[in-house]
Amino acid sequence: MKLSFSLPDNTTVDADLKNLVIAGWAGRDMAAIEHHIEELEALGISRPSAVPLFYRVSANQLSQDQDVQVLGGESSGEVETFVFNAGGELYVSIASDHTDRKLEAHSVAFSKQACIKPVGTAAWKLSDVAHYWDELVIRSWIEENGAAVLYQEGPLSSLRTPDDLIARFTDGQAILPEGCGMTCGTVGAIGGIRPAASFTMELFDPRRNRSLRHSYVTESLPEMA
Repeated sequence: MKLSFSLPDNTTVDADLKNLVIAGWAGRDMAAIEHHIEELEALGISRPSAVPLFYRVSANQLSQDQDVQVLGGESSGEVETFVFNAGGELYVSIASDHTDRKLEAHSVAFSKQACIKPVGTAAWKLSDVAHYWDELVIRSWIEENGAAVLYQEGPLSSLRTPDDLIARFTDGQAILPEGCGMTCGTVGAIGGIRPAASFTMELFDPRRNRSLRHSYVTESLPEMA
């Protein structure tokens, strides 16, 4: 999947991503992981077989479009940092692990494959923020009753670092393979997991007072029997 990202120096980086990895249950705090597991159990979704767990999803599910289509009305987004290798350099952007919650009760892996994974159009070099990674904050908003509502918010100190996740996924390697992208975990939903047509996500850097931000709108296609 060919994606293009703008960088802070007004240049761009192009990434030809052939592999997509969704890092699930990626929290450092087991109490927070348990909270998210309980959120999903309330929806009938079984506990994971391991923590963290790496789901493989087709790279062609990645999309930088702001208008996407999903089947039915039971899917919802999750804000995550998105780390990828382009030209031997690691970059970080923002992505939504948009997931079909109805299908998730049957199979988490199939539910993740079923939905488009929206990705932002801007990125930073990972090396520029790695030394203060824990200070970064991820947030998301949904639209409810015509108003923007804060849906998720939490510091990256609550999640495993990209270095940790990459090493676990690659059996000890320090960098993702060329052309590989990985989402690096999410934080709990405020008020519970629920669908919304409009989703806005942000990675905020308080040290430099800057953000990576992306919004998308989903069109629900009818489920035909």
